[in-house]
Amino acid sequence: MVSYSNFSEKLALIKSGRLTLSENVDFFLQKIRDNSDLNAYNFVFEDAAKKRALEVEAKIKSGNFGKLAGLVVAIKDVLSLKDNPLTCSSKILKDFEAVYTATAVQKLLDEDAIIIGKTNCDEFAMGSSNENSAFGPALNPVDKDYVPGGSSGGSAVAVAAGLCDVSLGTDTGGSIRQPASYCGIVGMKPTYGLVSRFGLTAFASSFDTIGPFANNVEDAELLLSVIAGFDENDSTSVEHQYTPDEKNLDEIVIGLPKEYFGEGTDEEVNKSLQEAISTLKNNGVKFKEISLPHTEYTIATYYILTTAEASSNLSRYDGARYGYRSENVADLAEMYENSRSEGFGDEVKRRIMLGTYVLSAGYYDAYYLKAQKVRRLIREDFDKAFEEVDFILTPTTPGTAFKLGENIDDPLKMYMLDIFTTSANLAGIPGISLPVKNVTGKMPVGLQLFGNRLSDAGLFAAAKQIFSLL
Repeated sequence: MVSYSNFSEKLALIKSGRLTLSENVDFFLQKIRDNSDLNAYNFVFEDAAKKRALEVEAKIKSGNFGKLAGLVVAIKDVLSLKDNPLTCSSKILKDFEAVYTATAVQKLLDEDAIIIGKTNCDEFAMGSSNENSAFGPALNPVDKDYVPGGSSGGSAVAVAAGLCDVSLGTDTGGSIRQPASYCGIVGMKPTYGLVSRFGLTAFASSFDTIGPFANNVEDAELLLSVIAGFDENDSTSVEHQYTPDEKNLDEIVIGLPKEYFGEGTDEEVNKSLQEAISTLKNNGVKFKEISLPHTEYTIATYYILTTAEASSNLSRYDGARYGYRSENVADLAEMYENSRSEGFGDEVKRRIMLGTYVLSAGYYDAYYLKAQKVRRLIREDFDKAFEEVDFILTPTTPGTAFKLGENIDDPLKMYMLDIFTTSANLAGIPGISLPVKNVTGKMPVGLQLFGNRLSDAGLFAAAKQIFSLL
C-alpha cells in the first residue's frame, strides 16, 4: 500500500496511477477485518464500497470528478443512508433501514466520496464512553483496555486505527471532541446550523451538530467545507457560505479562561496543556486570561435541556409504527410500555425519565425554564469574551481516557466528563480538538479551541498552524 499523509497526496497518487481506488478500498476492508476486535463498525458496506470505487475511478480517469473523489468515509450510525441500516446502536431500531439519505451524507456522495460503513456509537448518541451501545463497546486503539470516548466512539476509532480516511460523527455536548481527544486525532464541532441536521436521528435538536474526524486539520476542513451549507429541509439551517480563511497566529489573541485550568483537571492534562501553551508563546502567539463566569452551571444546564428534548424526540419509538415491538402483550398500553422498556438501554431510559421530570407541570418553571435563562447567560459569556480575544483555548477533557467499566455505574461522574465541551453546544459556537503531542502519560491529551459563531473557517486557519507546532 502506497503511503500518504492527507487526501491531497492520496488524490495525486490516484491520478498518477500509483494507487487504484479498488486497492485502497480493499486495504481498508482488510484492515477492518484485522481489527474487528476494536468494534468500530456496526455495519461494513463491502460490496457497495468496491462497486463505488470502480465508478469513482472511472470518473477520475475521465477528468470529471468531485472534490472528495476516492475519499473513504465512515459515518456514525445515527445518520441516514437510504436502504441501509439505521440503528443508532439501539435494540429498538434493530433491522430498521433508512428510507432517505441525510443531507450531509448526500453531499459526500455528490462529491464522489466512498462510504465504507456505519460506525458504533452510544445508543441514540447518549454517552461519553461508547459503552452504551447495543453492539457492545468500541475499544480505544491506543490501548484496548480503555474507552475511546463517546458518543461518536466508533467514528473516532475508525480514523485513529486507520480503518478509513475520515469519518463523520455528531456532537451534542462534546461527542466529537471528547473521543477525538481520547484517541489522539482531530475532531471538529461546527457552528450550530452550519451543517444540515436533516437525516440525523435527533437526540437534542437545539444542540445536535454533525462534524468531521480526521488525522490532520486539512482533511477535517475539506470534509466540513463539503457538508456545510443551507438546507431548506432543516429549519435551523444557517444561510452562510463556508469560505476558507487565512489567519496568521501572530495576528490573533487567544483567551485562556481561568475556570478551565483550575481544580478538577488532571495533573497530566494540565502539564501537557501548559507545555503546549509555552510552545505557542515561543512561536509568537499572544494569550490573555479571560473569565467565563457561568461555566460552573454548564453541566446542570446542559443535562436539564438535553434530557427534556430527548424525552420528546424519543417518544416516537413506541413499537407501533417501526422498530422493535414487544411480543405477547395484552393490550396497546402494554405494547408501548414493554417495547420501550425492552428496546431502550439503561442510559436512554434514564435520560427520558429525567427529561420527562423537568418538563412536568410542577417542575417546568423551576428547572427547564431556568435552564433556558442560564443558557442565555452562558452564551453572553462567550459574546463578551470574543470582544477581547479571537479564540479561546482550553483542555478538551479534564482527564485522559479511562478503563472500560471504570465509570459505567456512576452516571454523575460520567456526565462531569463533559464539563469542558458542553458550553460550546449551549452557546452554538464551533470547537475543535487537536492532539497534543508532548503528552506526559500513556493516553492522548486534547487541546480545544473555541471560535465565535460562524468563525469556523478562521478556527480551522488557526488550528492548522497550531497543529503543526504541537
